[in-house]
Amino acid sequence: MAKPENPERGIAENRRARHDYFIEERLEAGLVLEGWEVKAMRAGRAQVAESYVYIRNNEAFLIGAHIAPLKTASTHKVADPVRTRKLLLNRSELDHLIGAV
Repeated sequence: MAKPENPERGIAENRRARHDYFIEERLEAGLVLEGWEVKAMRAGRAQVAESYVYIRNNEAFLIGAHIAPLKTASTHKVADPVRTRKLLLNRSELDHLIGAV
């Protein structure tokens, strides 16, 4: 596996949120993705500008993020670019978010 060129650089960032809002705290979370979504994100085809996090049943979900499928994606799989994706957070981070809301 190839080593990333810049490990500090994230895959997707919401620059508009940094401009419009004061960010008090920053969390890093994983996402539950399908194979075509991983390839598209590595190719830089993710947009999180209009997305938000929704907490339901003690789980966090990313809603509204757009991951455009690649043209070489599988033809037998129907790609939904704006589907709801589950965020992978530690229990303590999730409890902190629930308490903050």
